[in-house]
Amino acid sequence: GAMRRYALGRQLMDTPNARSSHQLPTPRGGGVSIVLGFLGALLFLFLWGGLPLEQMVALTGGGGLVALVGFLDDHDHIAARWRLLAHFAGAGWLLWFLGGLPSYSLFGVILPDWLWQSMAAFYLVWLLNLYNFMDGIDGIAGIEALSVCLGGALVGWVAAPGAEIVWGLPLVLAAASAGFLMWNFPPAKIFMGDAGSGFLGLMLGGLSLLAAREEIALFFAWLILLGVFVADATVTLLRRVFRGDRFYEAHRSHAYQHAARRYGGHRPVSLAVGLINLLWLLPLAMLVATSSLDWALGLVISYTPLLVLAFHFHAGLRD
Repeated sequence: GAMRRYALGRQLMDTPNARSSHQLPTPRGGGVSIVLGFLGALLFLFLWGGLPLEQMVALTGGGGLVALVGFLDDHDHIAARWRLLAHFAGAGWLLWFLGGLPSYSLFGVILPDWLWQSMAAFYLVWLLNLYNFMDGIDGIAGIEALSVCLGGALVGWVAAPGAEIVWGLPLVLAAASAGFLMWNFPPAKIFMGDAGSGFLGLMLGGLSLLAAREEIALFFAWLILLGVFVADATVTLLRRVFRGDRFYEAHRSHAYQHAARRYGGHRPVSLAVGLINLLWLLPLAMLVATSSLDWALGLVISYTPLLVLAFHFHAGLRD
C-alpha cells in the first residue's frame, strides 16, 4: 500500500500501449515491497542466528543490486547493456558468496569447475530476465513465486528435513510474494515493476542453488517447479531471435499473453499457472527430489506438455 501511494505521488504509471496487456493506467513498482520484506527477514534471521553470514551476504548483496537497478529503471529507463552488466554482477556476487554450484557428473561427464560456474551465472541471469519477461499480466508473477516457493519448501522439507535453510527461506519468500499478490491479483491495483521481477528471478535461482548444495536432486526439482515460466519464455525468445526481432524490447507475444486474449482476461491464465505448478509440476519435482524418478526423465516428462502448450498458444508469434 505504501508503494502504491509512492508510485501515484511520483507518477510512476504504466500507460497502456500497443504492446501492453492491460487497458487502464496502473502504478508500478510494487515489487519493492517483496524486496524489503524478504531482505528484512534475512537480516532478522541472521541476527537471530538462523542464517549464516555468507548466505545472508550472498542473497542480500546480489538481490539488492538487481533490485536497485530495476528500481532506477522503473523511474528512468536504463540502457539494456547496463542492466545486463548489473545482472551478471549480481549473479556473480551471489555465486561467489554461496560458494558456487557444486560439481556434478552430467551424463557421466565431469565438467571443469570454471565451466560449471559460468553455466550457473548464465542460469541466474536468464532466470531473472525471463521473470521480467513473464511479468506481463495481473497476478501471474506473484502466483508463480508463491506456488514455486511453496513447492520448493515442501520438496526441501521431505528430501532434507534437517536443512532448515533449504525449506525455510522459500517459505519466507512465499510470504513476501503473497503480501504483494494481495495487491496484484486481477484486477491489479499495482504492478510489480522491474525491481521486483528481477529480484524474484534471482532469488528463486539463488534458492535453487542453496538447495543444490544440500542435495543435487533438489536443484533439478526446482528446475521442474519453474517449468511454466522457463518453457514459455525460452520458446518465445528463440522464435523472436530467429525471426530477427529486437528480443529485448517489450512485446505481447508470450504464450500466456496470447492465452489471456483468447480467454478474455488475466485471471483464468494466472490461476491456471498456479494449478499447473501444484497439480502437475510439484508431484514430479517430489519424485525427483526423493530419487524416485531420474532427474533427466523427470525434466522430459514435466516440460513436454509445457512446450506443447507454448506452441499451442503461439509463443513468440505476433498477433
